[in-house]
Amino acid sequence: MLRKMLAKIARCSPVYQELLQIRDAVNDMHADISDIHTNIGAIRAMEAIRCYDLELEHHPRYREPRRLHCYAFQVNSQNDEDGIIHEIFRRIDTSSRVFAEVGVGDGTENNTAFLLSQGWKGFWIDGSDAFLRTINARRDLQNGCLRSCVSFVEKENIAALFEKLGVPKNFDLLSLDIDQNTFYIWEALREFAPRVVVVEYNATIPPDIDWKVQYVANRLWDGTLNFGASLKAFEKLGSQLGYSLVGCDFTGTNAFFVRNDLVADKFADPFTAENHYEPPRNHYLHRRGHPRAILDRQQAG
Repeated sequence: MLRKMLAKIARCSPVYQELLQIRDAVNDMHADISDIHTNIGAIRAMEAIRCYDLELEHHPRYREPRRLHCYAFQVNSQNDEDGIIHEIFRRIDTSSRVFAEVGVGDGTENNTAFLLSQGWKGFWIDGSDAFLRTINARRDLQNGCLRSCVSFVEKENIAALFEKLGVPKNFDLLSLDIDQNTFYIWEALREFAPRVVVVEYNATIPPDIDWKVQYVANRLWDGTLNFGASLKAFEKLGSQLGYSLVGCDFTGTNAFFVRNDLVADKFADPFTAENHYEPPRNHYLHRRGHPRAILDRQQAG
């Protein structure tokens, strides 16, 4: 009884009422902050769409026909790599329609899932087995079109993993998305000669600086700026391996290389980091449309 009386008195006190007002104000602030985050996300998505769909083709740099930016589109790729890869092969044609990708996530968002749905065949490697659930859930991927391996990759084992999977020496597309040691993995695959190579570069490093992380086999990306290699480092490595840097995506995430014997006059020269560098534009990262999934596979042809 005494406790109830004290509680009733407390509820009538000015201090108690003030505390209730503070609580309500804090709750309102949390709601407002949530709305702000939602609105910022929507604004950024709208800005990205406006830029890609309405402005790039009119910009003096990006409307140059031998550049790749205006051909970008997104189906399964994280950014607009699907469209750039499609345009590159429209220019140089395909040979085997075979890909190999290292770092495929759960299988629904990467640089080769869209090719898989178009009848390509290929090879997937990832340190996580999440992509296996995606494959096993799809009957149309059970016909030998995709060979895979769950393994942590190092420069010491990547060539052996390719050999074990049966990756041919010559094929169409190699995509490397492993964050930390991408430079060293590509370097270790010098005996393989894909027509096109896609790598993630560290766009925080200016295009004239040759820089790469120190190699530690089991080192993972810690989420900081200390990862991968600069575009200049990749340009030089590509040159050593017989490739030309033909472009980067607008967000400053991926660099695209074409084997020298296929370049001709089909891409914007000079094939240097200074010419093709794009700065980091993470605020333009967005996903359009419905949730991710691999499209139904079409017959090869």
